[in-house]
Amino acid sequence: MSEREYVIGFDADDTLWHNETIFENVHVRFRALLARYHDAATVDRTQFATEMRNLELYGYGVKGFTLSAIETAIQLTEGKISAEEIRQLLELGREMLAHPVELLDGVAETLEVLAPAHRLLVITKGDLRDQERKLRKSGLAERFRHVEIVSEKDERTYAGIFRRHGIAAENFLMVGNSLKSDIVPVLALGGSGAHVPYHITWEHERVENVPAAAGRFFELKSVRELPSVVAAWTRVTG
Repeated sequence: MSEREYVIGFDADDTLWHNETIFENVHVRFRALLARYHDAATVDRTQFATEMRNLELYGYGVKGFTLSAIETAIQLTEGKISAEEIRQLLELGREMLAHPVELLDGVAETLEVLAPAHRLLVITKGDLRDQERKLRKSGLAERFRHVEIVSEKDERTYAGIFRRHGIAAENFLMVGNSLKSDIVPVLALGGSGAHVPYHITWEHERVENVPAAAGRFFELKSVRELPSVVAAWTRVTG
């Protein structure tokens, strides 16, 4: 291992384990619950608008989604939704919070290769208790030196993490499925990013373009490609 320490940050949801598929399955059931009132497109559009309006108060995660779903249901039914239907929405939220943690293909093997040679961090946003639960149940916790569960992932957040953990931006690589949250802010600070797309992207996380960052941005098809990408990255920056 060289004297220069390279640090690799990992997003959690849809990078280490499946998450958006759980939300999509609940969306299907939510649409069905409101089908006699509105079409699916209206339900989706109203739910998303409600989530965005409440984001500052509720933050990311299942609890905020559930509260916004109840508010959306009341709005779209003009208050006609029954207590039993609200109970069903609450139960959907509980099911999401209790859902088993399912790792993405190749994650465990990739971390096993990288952990001995590099300092690894988890940097994820969402509900504190839920993210802690998922990391604990994932069996991956011992691979990471530090865990950061944050309310937002922007330049200010990453800069604060760099200061707290003594990380030089040029020695940092962030791995994640979201260009908006995992890649763009890190590139702006002078770090590097490895984008591993997930097959579903939440509308709020979509961006059209990635800033030019020659030698600092990598597009991967699978997390299994990461060790070779890290080897090339450390050779170039070392």
